[in-house]
Amino acid sequence: QVQLVESGGGLVQTGDSLTLSCVASGRTFSAYAMGWFRQAPGKEREFVAAIRWTSQNTYYADSVKGRFSISKDVAKNTVYLQMNSLKPEDTGIYSCAGIPGDRPYSGSYFRHETYGYWGLGTQVTVSS
Repeated sequence: QVQLVESGGGLVQTGDSLTLSCVASGRTFSAYAMGWFRQAPGKEREFVAAIRWTSQNTYYADSVKGRFSISKDVAKNTVYLQMNSLKPEDTGIYSCAGIPGDRPYSGSYFRHETYGYWGLGTQVTVSS
């Protein structure tokens, strides 16, 4: 069974930076891609960023381009989200997700339905 565990969230001020981490564990873990999604109170979950597990291809939501950076350490089964110049609208629960690599998949990296692995999330709050 694969588990994803996020860490690194917290309360920061506008303009600050945070780095989120997500560690995947499980004997059978493999992935096509890993991503980050966020959900603010009263809003739908939205895509933030994704990274291919076997290449350097990255994908970002327009709202975070130029401010956030996703990276990975394959040897550690870990994906990171570096968040700079944080804004109050970045507040939400940030969840790590993975597209399982042991079966075919269809869909877009930008849609949460494509992902089969999910962490419980970590809270990020940006005060103004």
